[in-house]
Amino acid sequence: MIKKTMTPAFNETDALGHINNTVVPRWFENARVPIFRIFTPDLNPNDWHLIVVKIEIEYTAQIGYQHDVEITTEVSHVGNSSFVVDQCVYQSGVLCAKGKTVMVHFDYQAQKPASLTDDQKLHLNEV
Repeated sequence: MIKKTMTPAFNETDALGHINNTVVPRWFENARVPIFRIFTPDLNPNDWHLIVVKIEIEYTAQIGYQHDVEITTEVSHVGNSSFVVDQCVYQSGVLCAKGKTVMVHFDYQAQKPASLTDDQKLHLNEV
């Protein structure tokens, strides 16, 4: 499991005074960086090998501006060319959002999914 602490920014709040629902997908993406490095260690976008095919997020509590959040990230399933990332947002020990992202190892030249290598599968299963 990967854990990342983030500090909500003032500009992430909305008119109701809490963190806007559009912010959580960005936080989740930021917390997936260690997974991205499995495929592209230097994060060079010219050598990128992943695409997102599905994102689901369930909001379970409001997220405030004044306190840090902890994002947990785990890989729950590894397939032939795809994998599922489960993530949660906690603030002050309260689960505020949980989500699933389906990612595909992708060959941009061929414009089609590419099989995960044994090494990639091993690293994904360690997350």
